[in-house]
Amino acid sequence: MKTVSILLCALFVSASTFAQEFQLSGNVTNSKNEPIEGVSIFIKGITTGTETNALGNYNFSLEKEQYTIVVSYVGMITQEQTINLEEDVTANFVLLEDSEILDEVLVRSVRVTADSPITYSNISKEEIEDRNLGQDIPILLNYQPAVVTTSDAGAGVGYTGIRVRGSDATRVNVTINGIPYNDAESQGTFWVNLGDFASSTENIQLQRGVGTSVNGSGAFGASLNILTDAVKDEAYGELSGSVGSFNTRKATLRFGTGTLSDHFSVSGRLSKIDSDGYIDRATSDLKGYFLQAAYKDDNTLIKAITFGGFEETYQAYYGVDEATLQSDRTFNTVGQQFDREGNFEGFYENEVDNYRQDHYQLLWNERYNNNWSTNVALNYTRGAGYFEQYVDEFYYSNILFSGDAQLDFFGVDPVTIDGEEFTTTDYVRRRWLDNNFLAVNASVNYKNESLDVTTGAFYSTYKGDHYGEILSTEIPIGFLPYDRYYDGDSEKNEFSAFSKATLKFGDKWSVYGDAQIRLVDYEAIGGSDDLDVDESYTFFNPKLGTNYKLNTENSLYLSYARANREPNRTDFENGNPEPEQLDDFELGWRLNNPKFQISTNVYYMNYNNQLVLTGEIDDVGSPIRANSGSSYRLGLEVDASVQILKNLIWNPNMAISTNKNRDFVTSLDGSLVNLGNTEISYSPNVIAGNAIKYIPVKNLELQMLNKYVGEQYLSNVEAPLSKLDSYFTTDLNVQYTFSTNSLFKEIVITGLVNNIFSEEYVNNGYYFTFDGGNEDGSITTFEGAGFFPQAKANFLLGATLKF
Repeated sequence: MKTVSILLCALFVSASTFAQEFQLSGNVTNSKNEPIEGVSIFIKGITTGTETNALGNYNFSLEKEQYTIVVSYVGMITQEQTINLEEDVTANFVLLEDSEILDEVLVRSVRVTADSPITYSNISKEEIEDRNLGQDIPILLNYQPAVVTTSDAGAGVGYTGIRVRGSDATRVNVTINGIPYNDAESQGTFWVNLGDFASSTENIQLQRGVGTSVNGSGAFGASLNILTDAVKDEAYGELSGSVGSFNTRKATLRFGTGTLSDHFSVSGRLSKIDSDGYIDRATSDLKGYFLQAAYKDDNTLIKAITFGGFEETYQAYYGVDEATLQSDRTFNTVGQQFDREGNFEGFYENEVDNYRQDHYQLLWNERYNNNWSTNVALNYTRGAGYFEQYVDEFYYSNILFSGDAQLDFFGVDPVTIDGEEFTTTDYVRRRWLDNNFLAVNASVNYKNESLDVTTGAFYSTYKGDHYGEILSTEIPIGFLPYDRYYDGDSEKNEFSAFSKATLKFGDKWSVYGDAQIRLVDYEAIGGSDDLDVDESYTFFNPKLGTNYKLNTENSLYLSYARANREPNRTDFENGNPEPEQLDDFELGWRLNNPKFQISTNVYYMNYNNQLVLTGEIDDVGSPIRANSGSSYRLGLEVDASVQILKNLIWNPNMAISTNKNRDFVTSLDGSLVNLGNTEISYSPNVIAGNAIKYIPVKNLELQMLNKYVGEQYLSNVEAPLSKLDSYFTTDLNVQYTFSTNSLFKEIVITGLVNNIFSEEYVNNGYYFTFDGGNEDGSITTFEGAGFFPQAKANFLLGATLKF
């Protein structure tokens, strides 16, 4: 496999040429003639791209030809210019502020810029589109630094997840247009509810570590800030479709009216994704939509947005045990049916998750003059759905060791039928979540040449109804269809306020300060676990940092940030959790050269009462966490971009870390045992990504992408059974763009082969223990594990028609 990878690399590199080259250089400024650092500049049809340095300068070495140069920067109007390069050419650009000021005002409250002392990566719309053939947003971010992604169904469609620096998805704060997307109770992000949301994403910023102040639950590993489609001045339409392995299909329609009557525009998207999944019966039926109406003038932007989706997925959240992983790795244990003697009878066909989620956002951005601007955002999210389960009395009692099939689970006495007494029953149930989430945030920004200050506030209220219905029972126990067997209510209210500022001292030195206060109230009563929670928390989260520019190409930054976070619902269902606290220290160096960019940082994340994943999952597949006392993460991250040739670019990244629980105590054979320092679960010591992009001819792009994830444990006790082996995967991405003069402006053909060498790997799982009593009164601890195997070589092929 490694030999083939080397040969592919050699193939990409072998196309160097020796033709005469000319210099294309220039400067980028704003309307005040001030240089802009970090402006993205790339040449259409080839890999060549760079960013402006601190003086706003850029430079290319190119052969004699006609080129179209594209200049873009957040909050500015993108410019294009076609240049005939027959000699050295200087092309200067003056970027004007875009009347679509979401990036400048709305996203300002949660994003950082090139001179911020925060560790981050920006992902452009073009990067997203290169691989957007139906897989979820976490999978599209798989090659970002320190990222590990997971898929229950094994093929990137359906239930997917993301971990950053070893922190699970509940610790990754996700905002969409500045509004929290994490579920208020579980703190999780369920991308399955927003089918094909990547097709309505303008760009993404991934902040690693605590990052800047955000709305919603605090970031404990990363922040993922998503901006949806920008307002387009020109009308457009787009039809795209893709097909692939495991009967995966995607169909998408996008449209935009462009600007009407100088002020108004409407745009939207409809999508449908279907997949059978790599794992048996792990089917996905996803529908998604996005609709936006906008008004804009020179100083005002108002957007009314609705987006959402409907999903029905067959569950695959139990994985497979170690023996089955070797013999039948695609086997799905969910939905198994047995008779009372334990003879296998088949699978329940409707073991599905069925959920609909709709979001409504009203965004108002106002610019009063060159210094002052404000943003107000309102959000309402409505969600309702259930997952249906066949509770088989033999499987639940003898394999899962669950009491859910016992009659006393319902408070019912044993039932006698024809002289035989029954204490258990098969039955079909639906477990519902019906919730409402209302949020409002507002911020004001003041900016001049040396000072940039943003102050804002956020309020949200969440109400959730948790209830269970019985559809049918094997043994008559007095329930009619759709009778409820449990009820529960929950309410969570949050208020937060922040102020952050960047103060510049001349051209080289800047200081950053950020302070946030969060007030959280959470109540939960009843539900399947008969909760009784009434907790209030007050958190203060300060942040401080500095950035120093050594010269036009090099800068250093140093930052400290504190984050506090409340437990989630699952934590309360499994114990008496305490809030967790994190102190994050970051030291970084950035180099921005026309042919070479690198971002390197060292981090130290010190936790108090960190809620670490125990490795166990509950009966609906949610990870179980427990406070670990004291723990830390210490790491080095490197993210680079190298322009090897004018048509060949190399983007490697690597994260090396050590992640430890201090003096970890666990129960073993009836006694508490101090294991000393142990590895934090789900935390590989090495994560590396690699992308080589080669354009042999104009409009044809070839990419080879590699991912290496080191070994990791599913537990905090370093049990051998809980160890996941390291893995190395290779993907191949091909894209060709036809420019036409007919009905379609462009036709884009995209092909993607995932895991081209069919590496058999597992990137997720769970580990559990239980105690059993012996005849002599002693206790023995038994263990078990489940694993989620990922697909071997598989493909996706798509076409996009733009008009």
